[in-house]
Amino acid sequence: MNRHLNRRTTSALLALLAVPALLTGCETGTKDKDKGEGGAAGADAKAGSALAAVDTLTVKGRAPKTGYERGRFGTAWADTDSNRCPTRDDILKRDLKDVRYQGGDCRVASGTLAPDPYTGKDVTFRRGRSQVDIDHLVALSDAWQKGAFQWEPGKRIAFANDPLNLLAVDAGPNRGKGDGDTATWLPPNKAYRCTYVAGQVAVKKKYGVWVTGAERDAMKKVLTTCPAEKLPSGPAPTVAPPRFHAR
Repeated sequence: MNRHLNRRTTSALLALLAVPALLTGCETGTKDKDKGEGGAAGADAKAGSALAAVDTLTVKGRAPKTGYERGRFGTAWADTDSNRCPTRDDILKRDLKDVRYQGGDCRVASGTLAPDPYTGKDVTFRRGRSQVDIDHLVALSDAWQKGAFQWEPGKRIAFANDPLNLLAVDAGPNRGKGDGDTATWLPPNKAYRCTYVAGQVAVKKKYGVWVTGAERDAMKKVLTTCPAEKLPSGPAPTVAPPRFHAR
């Protein structure tokens, strides 16, 4: 009888000793699984980086384009910063080299985009027959379908004229971009893609423009290759002065 009891006692003790090992094995497996599925933004993103900021954007489906027109964002190139120069000329002065003016220091007559960020090539700007466009990093139509249709006019005007959202570029690829987002269009110049996507993330974060699931994934795919890419910022307010109006 004692021998049977001893065997049962020994078996029970061995079973109890095995429980912590089993529990430890389960916990380790869960942790390893979490690491594998955490995604690049969780594993590689650094504070203040564009990659980290992607996860702060709201993810929703694209709304209909119904009601969109350029006039919803005010008159093109409104002088929202009140420096007496149209926004277009402000960006040309900022982005071009060897700038020359017409009558003063506001109206840009010529200059060189050296290099164009979208192609990596030099492009000559001459007013009236220019191959240089001012691109909205986040297209107005894209913003409209991802929240801007709900905004007050003053916010839409500020968005359309915010230097953070504007870039002088080669007209060819810009017109090919249309209202594409990161999921549907990237600059041909691969060396500029991290900067380009970081700019889009910054604009969408600043104004609360949402992204689609495919767009978020595309942003992460690009920015994972440059996890230290900083999120750019700009001081322009998100509401235009009340003297400006939009439809």
